Amino acid sequence: MTTHAPQAAQSVTLPASIDEAVAALTAMPAAVPVAGGTDLMAAVNSGHLRPSGLVGLGRISEIRGWQYQDGHALLGAGLTHARMGRPDFAALIPALAAAARAAGPPQIRNAGTLGGNIVTAAPTGDSLPVLAALEATLVVAGPGGQRDIPVSHLLAGRAMLEPGELIAFVRIPLLHAPQVFFKATGRTGPGRATASVALVLDPARRGVRCAVGAIAQMPLRPLEAEAWIASLIDWDGERRLAPEACEAFGEYVAAACIPDPPEPAEGEEPQSLPPAVLHLRRTVAALARRALGRALS
Repeated sequence: MTTHAPQAAQSVTLPASIDEAVAALTAMPAAVPVAGGTDLMAAVNSGHLRPSGLVGLGRISEIRGWQYQDGHALLGAGLTHARMGRPDFAALIPALAAAARAAGPPQIRNAGTLGGNIVTAAPTGDSLPVLAALEATLVVAGPGGQRDIPVSHLLAGRAMLEPGELIAFVRIPLLHAPQVFFKATGRTGPGRATASVALVLDPARRGVRCAVGAIAQMPLRPLEAEAWIASLIDWDGERRLAPEACEAFGEYVAAACIPDPPEPAEGEEPQSLPPAVLHLRRTVAALARRALGRALS
């Protein structure tokens, strides 16, 4: 997906199954899989990408739905944002549905897919912090069969897709507990996130999981802030917290994700964060505070 050859795509393959798609990608290592094309075709139209072939995934019905599997939801990578935003899906995974509804205008939500959002791995991808907070696992299909990759490993570059592989499914634990997604944009209405926060409660493990998106190349998990706030929650009671605790949690998350400059060496002037970065940190703090308050209410 980094070739800049001047010629346009020379071939288009339309497989009807995952196995056929894997075979096509194996036979044409330089080909690029395409589902909704909201990011891929933008790169092609702007001249940044000239793939030698395309493998269309739109005819593969098995990746356009979901099923239950051992306490998990197995989501097809071809699920569109519009489909994930519907009420029946929102009852299953509320935070992912909220992220899907915030993904952009209707034409983007109708075409863009879950798998495409993951593979593109844009920092502003709305589903990414939700998947990180839910600790989702990718089911990758390839010439050697299927294998699992934690979504955080792929986003961090600790695991990569091999030639001939593609994301077939996303496995998400069903927590049956509150989960929230909030994002801030630079304008009114749908737009790219300047910051986003996904937060889920995990009563079975008495844990809080939080992920902050759009402010770095991958979603950030403030693990110490998660552990601290989880220790304050009465998991056997009403799960209420004082407003001061929610406020402190927001500041804790923001400081963990956007830390202060290092202490200056002797004789050096102390540094401060630029105003734009301070504003971003305040935004993250507000989103994290709101997310926790909403989840606990």
